[in-house]
Amino acid sequence: PTANTVPAADMLSLDRWAVDRAARLQEEILQGYREYNFHSIYQKLHNFCVGDMGGFYLDIIKDRIYTCGANSLPRRSAQTAIFHIAEAFVRWITPILSFTAHEIWQSMPGDRHELPFTSEWHSLQQLPADAEISRADWDEIINVKEAVNKVLEDERNAGNIKGALQAEITLYAVPALAGVLARLRDELRFVTITSAARVETRNADDLPGVGKVSPMSGLRVSAASSKQPKCVRCWHSRADVGSVTEHPELCGRCVDNVSGAGEERKFA
Repeated sequence: PTANTVPAADMLSLDRWAVDRAARLQEEILQGYREYNFHSIYQKLHNFCVGDMGGFYLDIIKDRIYTCGANSLPRRSAQTAIFHIAEAFVRWITPILSFTAHEIWQSMPGDRHELPFTSEWHSLQQLPADAEISRADWDEIINVKEAVNKVLEDERNAGNIKGALQAEITLYAVPALAGVLARLRDELRFVTITSAARVETRNADDLPGVGKVSPMSGLRVSAASSKQPKCVRCWHSRADVGSVTEHPELCGRCVDNVSGAGEERKFA
């Protein structure tokens, strides 16, 4: 860790999940190397990059990286997670993508006099057992995001919305799933990458009468184009755009990030 990284206890829940996911993968990769099972290592690395990172985590944290204050906790938390994952990743690939690993190593911050070929594995912290949002919860949330993406894609193809950030969604979920989603509170919209997201609890028997069918059991989704003005900075459609005279084109949280104390994030 460097002086600029955020302690694990202070990191946002999503960032701690990302590092935890990398920690669990590192154990599997180590086992693969012990067994000379290079094909399995390649598959796990590919799935991690395309699915866990590209298809979920990196997509969500773009908002924080681009819109939160440069030295704010939400932004530095995401950067800390990326730092730890990159430190581990470059070591994972060194035995099988040696030249690529060396090039990555030379571009990374910090003292790089030691080569990746002789460096030890990077230590990664796993999620504590008492985490407010557990591994199992995040697995459910990932499934929900994939289901929401499918509904939004259908709405976009039908011409009802232009993009996800133009949409406001309602998630009708069975009680157990609704309870998981409720843990994200107002930050659910950042996970679904929509301008507004709310949860309504429904019994399984009542679900067929609301929203649109989703690929996930126990969940139906309704999506509509937002009627709120669009913030020129974060592109979210929010009712409070223009509420501050000095920043007529910005939403409330962007005003906070530009000229105030900065928005607070706890989960995503």
